[in-house]
Amino acid sequence: MRKLILGLLLISSTFFRVGSAQDKAKPWPDWSKKEALRILNDSPWGQAQVQTDTSEMFFRPQADPNVAPRAADANRDRQGSTNQATSVKYRIRFLSATPIRLAFARLITMDQKTEATAITAHLRDFVERKFDQWIAITVDYESNDQRFSGEALQAFNSATVGSLKNNTYLERKDGKRIFLNAYYPPSSDGLGAKFIFERIVDEAPFLNRESGEVRFVSEISKTLRLDKRFKVADMIYQGKLEY
Repeated sequence: MRKLILGLLLISSTFFRVGSAQDKAKPWPDWSKKEALRILNDSPWGQAQVQTDTSEMFFRPQADPNVAPRAADANRDRQGSTNQATSVKYRIRFLSATPIRLAFARLITMDQKTEATAITAHLRDFVERKFDQWIAITVDYESNDQRFSGEALQAFNSATVGSLKNNTYLERKDGKRIFLNAYYPPSSDGLGAKFIFERIVDEAPFLNRESGEVRFVSEISKTLRLDKRFKVADMIYQGKLEY
């Protein structure tokens, strides 16, 4: 959590220079940890995509030496087998949506034993920052097998704007797409990889309350494709569309 604090302070002064259905009656400083995590992980602005690998569920202890090993078997020999299904959970969040930033801020304040004026001021700047020109999406991940989380980290770290720009986009229900503008790989801030899109398209915001849904798609690598849909009508916070 300390790394997340330092990361948010850094973001407030650097990263966000690219752009200058919680209970509405309950102020965010009163959210419980469970409520904050629900906003981050299971809400109109934060959803999970799970990728499962079952190739190691069926271990062959006496493989035929005359048969060339499959890729999965070679991987077992090199790294050890789990003999169970493994999965990676990718958390896809609209960081430019105020509720997501509020949830991050709430977790940070809950982690502080005493109130730090400097941190509180920076968190306020982080929470209140305007996203008039940009849409920011973050993706982080967790796995029950460290090898798979390592592969995910390698994929995100190897990705660039050049490798992503033609296959990373936001898509409305009517088929209109906006493609990636900027990409930042995971860093020590704890927020994950960051995908930046232009908010204004054809002189109007990309989304409105009648947009239906918005779909985030990104082919990070040959084996990792993110594809998640969000209902725009549900992305209302304190009477405002947040995304």
